[in-house]
Amino acid sequence: MCRYLLKAPPRPEDRAHSIRLMVGNGMRPQIWQEFVDRFKIEQITEVYGSSEGNANIVNVDNQVGAVGFVPSILPKFLHPVALIRVNPDTCEPIRGKDGLCIRTEINEPGMLIGLIKQGNAVREFNGYLDKEASRKKVVENVFCKGDKAFLSGDILIQDEFGYFYFKDRTGDTFRWKGENVATAEVEGVISNVAGYRDTTVYGVQIPGVEGKAGMAAIVDPESLIDFKALAEGLDKALPSYARPIFLRIVKELEMTSTFKLKKIGLQKEGFDPNKIQDKVYFRSDKEYVEVTPELYQKIISGSTKL
Repeated sequence: MCRYLLKAPPRPEDRAHSIRLMVGNGMRPQIWQEFVDRFKIEQITEVYGSSEGNANIVNVDNQVGAVGFVPSILPKFLHPVALIRVNPDTCEPIRGKDGLCIRTEINEPGMLIGLIKQGNAVREFNGYLDKEASRKKVVENVFCKGDKAFLSGDILIQDEFGYFYFKDRTGDTFRWKGENVATAEVEGVISNVAGYRDTTVYGVQIPGVEGKAGMAAIVDPESLIDFKALAEGLDKALPSYARPIFLRIVKELEMTSTFKLKKIGLQKEGFDPNKIQDKVYFRSDKEYVEVTPELYQKIISGSTKL
């Protein structure tokens, strides 16, 4: 909603309201300050959590981009939530020599977990009707033998003050040129540069190439995107490994029942112009060029520089 409001041309009426507080989740860090400044909103309260889970946090003090806060001065054993190291490929918790999970360091990405305490309304996890799905959401022997925790499935970082920042969903992050690419961050940047358009980012496989190349599907039914300006904007805002190699211009993006953008279908379709009706573009030096059948063959044969 906030992106759509920012997309509209500025008007004198932008601040003609009595709204003091906005509460919700999913406010992208890339537009947070711009939104507050333009519409003069005193308080943004960002909430992170799920209806079934116990890993719930909240940011009530206007820290731009933060989804929650747990004071870093509190002893760790008092925290009901924590970040643990996980394998980026399998999403399985990484364990130490003692067989227990490993907490992340300051500003180190990790999976958010909620320690389970049955009988405690805030910390219990009752699971789903599907017992197998429930089992996959629980990790045992977390910080001591016998304890359990709810796996959120989300990757966050926590700074030195205790603020939590969302990085990505596990399974969405991919590796390219030896680096982990957090799709949520790239989506936010592309959306800003492209005029607050709906965008989803995912990794696609190129034959004979290690890792996955970044690809972004951008909603642009009117064909208004300036690809040269887009490339320049991404160069300024993203490290080279995070800049998408491919762009797919679509009329709309499918969403789940919880308003999350679907990626699996797009990922499977890849970047082959012979199979996709949408126009696909390839990052060639400083600009994006349309992928023709001839260029596609050069890319998959390895004769075109990535």
